[in-house]
Amino acid sequence: MNSINRRSVLLAGLGAAGAGALAACTNSTSTTPTLVSPSGSAVAAAEKKRTGTGRQHKITLTAAPATVDLGGGITAKTWTFDGHTPGKEVRLSAGDTLAAELANQLPGKTTTSIHWHGIALRNDMDGVPLATQTGVRAGSSFTYRFIADAPGTYFFHPHVGVQLDRGLYAPLIVEDGREPLAYDDEWVVVLDDWVDGVTGTPDEVFAELKQGMGGMDMGGDSGSGMEGHDMHNMGDSSGDASPSASVSSGGISSRFMLMGAESDLLGGDAGDVKYPYHLVNGRVPADPDVYSGKPGRKVRLRIINAGSDTAYRVALGGHRMTITHTDGFPVQHYQTDALLIGMGERYDVLVTLGDGVFPLIALAEGKNATGLALVRTGSGRAPTATVRPKELSGTILTASQLRAADDVRLKSATTDVIHRIKLTGGMMRYNWAINGKPFDMANPDANALLVEEGQRVRLDFVNDTTMWHPMHLHGHTYQLGGSGPRKDTAIVLPKKKLSVFFDADNPGQWMLHCHNAYHGEAGMMTNIAYQA
Repeated sequence: MNSINRRSVLLAGLGAAGAGALAACTNSTSTTPTLVSPSGSAVAAAEKKRTGTGRQHKITLTAAPATVDLGGGITAKTWTFDGHTPGKEVRLSAGDTLAAELANQLPGKTTTSIHWHGIALRNDMDGVPLATQTGVRAGSSFTYRFIADAPGTYFFHPHVGVQLDRGLYAPLIVEDGREPLAYDDEWVVVLDDWVDGVTGTPDEVFAELKQGMGGMDMGGDSGSGMEGHDMHNMGDSSGDASPSASVSSGGISSRFMLMGAESDLLGGDAGDVKYPYHLVNGRVPADPDVYSGKPGRKVRLRIINAGSDTAYRVALGGHRMTITHTDGFPVQHYQTDALLIGMGERYDVLVTLGDGVFPLIALAEGKNATGLALVRTGSGRAPTATVRPKELSGTILTASQLRAADDVRLKSATTDVIHRIKLTGGMMRYNWAINGKPFDMANPDANALLVEEGQRVRLDFVNDTTMWHPMHLHGHTYQLGGSGPRKDTAIVLPKKKLSVFFDADNPGQWMLHCHNAYHGEAGMMTNIAYQA
């Protein structure tokens, strides 16, 4: 099948004209296909097929400025849902209808939205201005209403500009009415890299990053001013450099750019942004969140990476973890000392608690910094904020090692359409894109990747850059290879290829993008569009 060219730039958050009817896109034969509208009859028909309980869960989420306490005497001015970060957990049962009113009280003319990350919901509730809805303007409100029929660990956040890197996010837990796992308690663990209201704002971070490294003074004895990077590996398909850049003198400002973040697990370059803090459940390591339990009890941890530029290596000191789910879907159980979780990914694990005080560590992969929470089941002194339990260097799980549980593995089927998703760009011009073309949110259906309802689709991610990218597909889960886990977000390593499969069973217009907030905003995004 011929690939369809497309352009990509994570939405700029302009509250101008709404989504409207999606315009036509062209394919290689210059025909003008009709695309399924986000509010069209096919979307309504798909919603009617979802199994519902008839119960409705109503909430109001107020997006507004707030000063939050990060612990240890550290406060930050940010934007939150109802004054908290993470926001208050939303929990419902599979098949329930969520009716969530978003009230926008953000300053000035700031528009916002809510994307229900990982939920296979109706397209017009997906929360992507201008692709699926009009941005919710300041002083107004919008009610999201949809059936959440797939149990699992999810979260929600804006899909406007780089608002994801503020405090506007919260867990969304969809419980299984026929839960097959046996455990005594749950602990939801939300990880985040934090800059807002401390050293700057996400908009200031992006403004610096998008200048790229082209204006940097590479002078000095080293010849590069970029210690920790192999200059031979800096190129990309467009001739750009792609290191985690930060220079101390000359050229552009390096207030936020990170230098020397390297990780073997991530294939080299680990990140772009210098974060002053890494949080676990909204707390800094000096004053951590504490889970209190009893020895011998089995606890389900639902781990969510809500960060914008950081993968975390997660371990619970003195314990091994049994992986049971990733991105909401069950996997064949796998024991490990630690796991690697990219932005947008979620993992559910079971642990049987020991007796004492134990550190839950979220090591910012390649960045030499950590987030910390504590598990307390007995007496003992709390570990220091800099503790590094041996489990961090033990067996480390990545998604490629997992296998889908039998009941969620895709049935064998002939692939109907293949799309090549070439990830391009670099730090020199900060021109992250797909197939070399940045997305145009003002015209989101231009050059869309076409699928038809009922097709088995293969996406071939080809990473042509020297950095890793967590690629997230809205409205669907895909399977890694023939028997890998079902996921909606997967890490694509530099200079590697990853093939995933999904069934086109949820009509509409669906974003596919890098969940590094700054890469997506710069352009690494496209539209998977159903043809009517």
